[in-house]
Amino acid sequence: MKRIAVITMARNDEFFLNCWVKYYGGQFGEENLYIYLDGLDQKPPQGAGRANVHIVEKQGIKVVSAEKLRLNYLSDRAAELFKIGYDLVIGCDSDEFLIVDSNTGKSLPEYLSSLKIKTSVSALGLDVGQHLKEEFPLDKSKPIIQQRQYALINSRFTKTNIIAKPVRWGRGFHRVRGHNFHIDRNLYLLHFGNTDYETLMAKYNSPDIIARGEQAHFKRARISVIQSISTKKSVDGDTLFGWARIIQTTFRPFYAWNKPAMLGLRWVIKIPQRFKNIGI
Repeated sequence: MKRIAVITMARNDEFFLNCWVKYYGGQFGEENLYIYLDGLDQKPPQGAGRANVHIVEKQGIKVVSAEKLRLNYLSDRAAELFKIGYDLVIGCDSDEFLIVDSNTGKSLPEYLSSLKIKTSVSALGLDVGQHLKEEFPLDKSKPIIQQRQYALINSRFTKTNIIAKPVRWGRGFHRVRGHNFHIDRNLYLLHFGNTDYETLMAKYNSPDIIARGEQAHFKRARISVIQSISTKKSVDGDTLFGWARIIQTTFRPFYAWNKPAMLGLRWVIKIPQRFKNIGI
């Protein structure tokens, strides 16, 4: 079994941080989790357990510069983890959950340990959202995945966030500078940041988002996901996953050859039932 660490940086995100620790701690052990809280005004999440929590100086204000600083910082921390003996480092935001298809018959640590990864490997990105016509507001006392049926296949979350050596991550873990990406056929990255419309709108109007100048991006990248899920016809996920991997591998944005693209396609899928037992 490979020695695997998971790192994140978060700000004002108690709910998802607790979910993050519970999930990844159950997969890899809480002692292998590294949480960096963005700002000296932050407090460790109540459910941190044995995770390594560090409160650091705020990494910038405006969204573009802040993201660059944040990922440079996390790239440096990942390099340090390799030096102390980790074989793989997973970097992701606190509302992102890496899963392996249960059809493999392997746990996530077992599956990652079986892969030969030269630089990085990516999971297919699924942006899980609330269907406003069919689903109630999120009950945070219950597993999220049990309350949500749909996701947008979103290349923004097909991230190069599993690395096997020190690299420089681009903003948001979306790419590794100077390296290509490979999408594994059994890994999925579930983004849960859009699973509750009311929470999303509260965040949209929060002082942090306004100060960062992020409202326009937030509306385009986040609120539009719920709109698509609520209005577009869904298709069974298994019928589109393979095609999505082919499209994202073949086509790249003109401004970044080492990032995946979906050609503007917004495919809404029904989440396979076997994904419902991940415990999140």
